[in-house]
Amino acid sequence: MLPKPEEGDKIVRSVSVDKVPTGINGLDEIISGGLPKGGIVILAGNPGTGKTIFSACFLYYGAVNYGEKGVYVSFAESRETFLKNMLSLGLDFEGLEKRGEFRFLDLVTAREEATPAIIETILREISEFGAKRLVIDSFSAMAQAFKDTHEARVTLHTIISRVTRLLGCTIILVVEVPYGENKMGLGIEEFVADGIIRLSKSELEGGRIFREVEILKMRGTPIQENHSVFTLKDGFKALPPFEAKIAAKPSRFGPRPDADECFSTGSQDLDRMLGGGYQKGSTALIEIVDPYISILQYHVLIYPTIWNFLAQGRGALIFPSAGIDYSLILRRVKEVCLEENEINNLLRIFIKDYAGIRSAPYIVACRGDSFLEDYAKYVEIERELRERTGRPILHFVGADMLIDTYGLREALSAIRNHAARVRERGDLYMILLKPGHPRISEVLGALAESHIKITRKYGCVIIYGVKPRTPLYALEMDVSKGYFMPKLTQII
Repeated sequence: MLPKPEEGDKIVRSVSVDKVPTGINGLDEIISGGLPKGGIVILAGNPGTGKTIFSACFLYYGAVNYGEKGVYVSFAESRETFLKNMLSLGLDFEGLEKRGEFRFLDLVTAREEATPAIIETILREISEFGAKRLVIDSFSAMAQAFKDTHEARVTLHTIISRVTRLLGCTIILVVEVPYGENKMGLGIEEFVADGIIRLSKSELEGGRIFREVEILKMRGTPIQENHSVFTLKDGFKALPPFEAKIAAKPSRFGPRPDADECFSTGSQDLDRMLGGGYQKGSTALIEIVDPYISILQYHVLIYPTIWNFLAQGRGALIFPSAGIDYSLILRRVKEVCLEENEINNLLRIFIKDYAGIRSAPYIVACRGDSFLEDYAKYVEIERELRERTGRPILHFVGADMLIDTYGLREALSAIRNHAARVRERGDLYMILLKPGHPRISEVLGALAESHIKITRKYGCVIIYGVKPRTPLYALEMDVSKGYFMPKLTQII
């Protein structure tokens, strides 16, 4: 739920004279500070794409955060319905009404009236109220009263000259785009608008809801990203491209307790997404779908689980994926302030032997010539670690490196057999699969009890569960605890 303002509580921020900040989380960064001040912006989209919520947030945050009164003109729903729906998102418009900061103009029954009468009603309302923000929802419904396109054009120019220029009011015109069409409304709105924003809803990977906002036009504004992902979770939130962050002051990782039947992932958000975490005695497949997912991006998802095992005195055996050497793994575990003796006692990194290899308790050199020989060494180290700690063990393997080292047939056989061993002993087996192995994805997906996919859209990292099936989530990097953690926002 979004925070509700207390009675009389108002935060007035100084803003650019040329911009009107929407106050919408993430959007103002995309459009360089806000909408053109005193301009008219078209908000277009199919039914159900989030236009009403977007418009409501524009008015709500304008009043609460910037001290600008707003008027909502509705041709679609009653005041009672609007207030009830918005309150469920934490937007208390009734409270704004009582403080004289918001008005709802119900024109649902006025569609058949003459256009001049409707316009005069709107103009009188915002003039008397002193509104600085106006939403007309929807201009498409209002246009039903127009006799022809010429009358619509005259009406738009009237609104622009009398409302935006004389009263200094910024307007959002909501325009319905019928399914299967690209034309917006009457086809003239975009020529007189200072900005055009289009919302759309589609599907990704088997019917999961995906939403995107497209900035088609924004006068006087440099736009770096025309497309962005957004969600209607607790209001309207634009989800920016993934941003790498550094903790200001590194801290020791705070372990999360396991549930009765599951190992915690180490992340509260990821535990919630998976219904508690990874099942004990199970195999978890982490599959990277987009080849441009960076190492850091997938590390944000997998390392909290590794840290959670180590921080609780449990062993972790890692056979890294291609491109990852032991020094990066060592750096990652040191980032959460694990002590040297913990690393030496609990962590084992299996790498292919080479001349000049470093000698350390946590490094295990394998010849890479014979899988049976190397696996026998692995099993012996696992046995020693289990007897010494008396705790479950995390097994992590990069499937690509296993395939490169021992061949596809041997690697798949090894993964299947080891999954059975993990199940018997109640451990956790994590497999990382990088792009380029669609057939292997099917095989490992059928084997795993948990299956998470990682992809990207417009720079935003998106994850979702195949097993268990989950909606789409945007992945961000949270370093507020002194180390990176996944911050997941559901896309609804």
